[in-house]
Amino acid sequence: MTHHPTQSPQFFLTAPSPCPYVEGEFERKVFTHLVGDKASELNDLLTQGGFRRSQNIAYRPACEHCRSCISVRILANEFAPSRNMKRVLAHNADLIGSVHDAEPSTEQYSLFRSYLDARHKRGGMSDMTVLDYAMMVEDTHVETKIIEYRKRGPDSFITGRGHGELIAVALSDVMADGLSMVYSYFNPEMEERSLGTFMILDHINRARAAGLPHVYLGYWVSGSRKMAYKIRFRPQEHLGPRGWERYSEK
Repeated sequence: MTHHPTQSPQFFLTAPSPCPYVEGEFERKVFTHLVGDKASELNDLLTQGGFRRSQNIAYRPACEHCRSCISVRILANEFAPSRNMKRVLAHNADLIGSVHDAEPSTEQYSLFRSYLDARHKRGGMSDMTVLDYAMMVEDTHVETKIIEYRKRGPDSFITGRGHGELIAVALSDVMADGLSMVYSYFNPEMEERSLGTFMILDHINRARAAGLPHVYLGYWVSGSRKMAYKIRFRPQEHLGPRGWERYSEK
């Protein structure tokens, strides 16, 4: 009789539901639970295989007739910012990101709600309560950090922390080969700062400083306006049938 170890992950398939990115298509996901003392190792392996994490679930698309969702990761050591990205970095030079354990706060949720109400009022996360937000942040069995971005203060060079209002937040996983940006949000009234771009650039710098080769951005769908920003961070690799390959426009 074959014996299967109790810690082997079990995978499940969701029922079809309307795709939020490709009109007329239906999405399905394969998923498993990230729990136990092997959760970090499993998360590393699955992320390298095209999965994403949401709370203690790792998932990836398993659609029957569509392969539009492409996993993307930036090659941090080779990355060089464009002229526009350098302007974004300069514009946000007065900000500093401080790293914290994955613990929610009322200040985070207030900013999160403002962001959703301004940017994703009809999205799937639009009705998230403070409890839902807390679960999104702290329901993790892997090494997850919250990075809070505020303006620099007179003692920031000593404490590594900013002062004043919370301007942007990134929820990120620290993996063996990189940083995975799980979710990020920012003050929607500061659109001129391009804070979404700034946080990705900051993660590239953090990955490079930590000796980590990749920054994982999740999925990119060609032609999707919501995901168009991801393709600007090059060089990057896309996951295809032959594994991770450097992306180049045809």
